[in-house]
Amino acid sequence: MSSLDSFDVVVVGGGPSGATAAADLARQGLDVMLLDRAGRIKPCGGAIPPKLIEEFEIPDSLLVAKVNSARMISPAHCEVDMPIEGGFVGMVDREVFDEWLRRRAAAAGADLRHGTFERISRDADGTAVVHFKARADDPGAGRKPAEVSVRARAIIGADGAISAVAKQCVPGADKIRYVAAYHEIVRAPEVATQKFAGTRCDVYYQGKLSPDFYAWIFPHGATASVGVGSANKGFSLRTAVGELRALAELHGMETIRREGAPIPMKPLPRWDNGRDVVLAGDASGVVAPASGEGIYYAMAGGRYAADAVADFLRSGDARALRRARRNFMRAHGRVFWILGVMQRFWYSSDKRRERFVSICKDKDVQRLTWQAYMHKKLVRSNPMAHVRIFAKDMAHLLGLART
Repeated sequence: MSSLDSFDVVVVGGGPSGATAAADLARQGLDVMLLDRAGRIKPCGGAIPPKLIEEFEIPDSLLVAKVNSARMISPAHCEVDMPIEGGFVGMVDREVFDEWLRRRAAAAGADLRHGTFERISRDADGTAVVHFKARADDPGAGRKPAEVSVRARAIIGADGAISAVAKQCVPGADKIRYVAAYHEIVRAPEVATQKFAGTRCDVYYQGKLSPDFYAWIFPHGATASVGVGSANKGFSLRTAVGELRALAELHGMETIRREGAPIPMKPLPRWDNGRDVVLAGDASGVVAPASGEGIYYAMAGGRYAADAVADFLRSGDARALRRARRNFMRAHGRVFWILGVMQRFWYSSDKRRERFVSICKDKDVQRLTWQAYMHKKLVRSNPMAHVRIFAKDMAHLLGLART
């Protein structure tokens, strides 16, 4: 019998996905360890829809701003405002938000450890052993960082787009495609200007700022996230952010911190190893195409992974792990497919970006876009609106509509 500490589940990665999975499993009475690499803040606009706030019980105190509109800016600097009718989008600071989620998981009973994942091996009886470099102040680490090993009946890999768990355990995970994202957190103007408002998200669809994605300015209360993304390896994200700050008249504002990270472009075709490991969040590729939205889908993916692991531990049938991906794609796969088509077509040239922003002037488009975003499902309540949008889209695609 091994003398190592043993857990029902080890969750690798303490972001929104991993923290959600750990909290859900701990509430079910399972023995859970949550491994977080402390000190890492993911570059993120920080937008969370009402669906997330309600479904995952997020307190209002975590919201640093409430956005009531978005402004789309075209290559020719055409500006289209899209007000939110009867609602808002919450904005969070990922440094504070992620830590709160981890603390909630710990309060639910998860054993929160700080360290860096190293590898997975197998004990004599075939049980997984998770090896990680523990921080000096963590249990079992001693006075300096040292390798710690724990046994786990199941493992959830929620350790980001370039997931070490995924690469070691899940076939095909090393081929994940991603967008590189970079943003700067800057001091926000105290008074709203023509270029910046604390209750509005600005999205720039301009090839000079991103040849295949978009650039953004998202308010965070006293600060703002100014960022860009691109899969073009020769494109300078930092230069683009500098140009964006100049465009938005934020170039003179204090820079508080700079962050960069890969953002996956599509869900992986497989999320489990067929034995005892399943992926969640960015590690599984669940960031929405076109919009780049990740927090809600990460937390939803964490919950699906937790459900699948709980079923696996009860039944002993490793096929239960497949349900994480199956259930996620059943709920969100169609939206991901539509957004993927949109990104490939509309973001491919400035001419198309110009038409895309022009389409956003349409009230039907605005209403259905916000309803789908806020509630995380395709809206079918107004069939004629969809017919009108289809007709207008075709006019733009054929070049018959004026921009």
